[in-house]
Amino acid sequence: MTPEATLPSTSASPTARQVWSRSRGILLAAVLLLVGAVAIAVIRSDARHGSLDPRSADPSGSRAAAELLADRGVSTRVVTTLDEARAAAGPDTTLLVAVPDLLTHRQQSQLHGAVAGSGGRTVLVAPGSWSVERLAPGVVADPATSLDSTLSPDCTLPAAQRAGRADTGGIRYTATRPDADECYPSERLATLVRVPDASGNGDTVLFGAPDILYNDRLDEQGNASLALQLLGSRAHLVWYLPSLSDATTPDPEDERGLFDLLPSGWLWGTLQLFIAAALAAMWRARRLGPLVPEKLPVAIRASETVEGRARLYRKANSRDRAAAALRSTTRTRLAPLVGVPVAQAHAPEALLPALSAHLHGDGQALHSLLFGPPPGDDAALIALADQLDALEREVRRP
Repeated sequence: MTPEATLPSTSASPTARQVWSRSRGILLAAVLLLVGAVAIAVIRSDARHGSLDPRSADPSGSRAAAELLADRGVSTRVVTTLDEARAAAGPDTTLLVAVPDLLTHRQQSQLHGAVAGSGGRTVLVAPGSWSVERLAPGVVADPATSLDSTLSPDCTLPAAQRAGRADTGGIRYTATRPDADECYPSERLATLVRVPDASGNGDTVLFGAPDILYNDRLDEQGNASLALQLLGSRAHLVWYLPSLSDATTPDPEDERGLFDLLPSGWLWGTLQLFIAAALAAMWRARRLGPLVPEKLPVAIRASETVEGRARLYRKANSRDRAAAALRSTTRTRLAPLVGVPVAQAHAPEALLPALSAHLHGDGQALHSLLFGPPPGDDAALIALADQLDALEREVRRP
């Protein structure tokens, strides 16, 4: 018995190999994005670990400054709650608030009320507009930050004059009180401000960048001198690190929403993503265009293909496209028969004179037939097809 021939599969479903070939690029890109996100998260996590913590030896920690202060007889104590910070305020104490913007408005008012008449010094590290107006009345934070990180004192404050150039560039401030010292200006706005209290014994110092307290920046410029003078004016230094462990009950009116916590750059980035997605959708939107060739799983007779394509044209009511396809194909076949190059088959000035000379016919009628307007109904389209077929037979007649 003759073995039965194996017929080719007629299934149009892609094989596993085809699916893998099509999707491996997307999978590789997704894996790379995931690995990159994890790496960035790890790097940023390491960089922020122990930031501005006097117990941390990390590059962004402040252990070096605490050690230098200890050598000069200044004790450093770390607190993480508002109650501890308020209780520590006194004439012989410097209270450093590492991240003032983490405090709510109610907490800021309570902290300012505790230190305002204490006679001690309060140091605010890079306070923004969220906190500076409550913790340092008479000072306003500018929304534009400094473009330069290293600046010159340009003021009469003794500590700044002795330190010289330092890395205070960051948030810029404007003091409305005439007795305030404004130092390290950037584009005419100060990045370090000292405001004395009402009694004249205490003061509040704020600077726009924490760089002078970082371990890896302390030995640059006059950072060490400026940090030691600002933090070592009293015998005790209380280093306040606001944290989630603070048990102080916040005021519901002070709670910030999600959009308040997001930096402005994220909002602009989200808007750009939406615009990019809209442009991509417009670019990839489905549109009526040329047919895309595709490898068919089975052989189909030409007559079936023509019939199927004709049904598609009829369903889409595209008589103009069907007529254009019939005329274009006819012109392509007629051009070599009358001695016209195929490249000029669709140029009326080249094809029509040759056809008229070959058939001794009316050039105007030929122009209407081969280059005329689209038919108005299906009957006119059928008549056009018959006329084109008759014209081709006549040209081919010996």
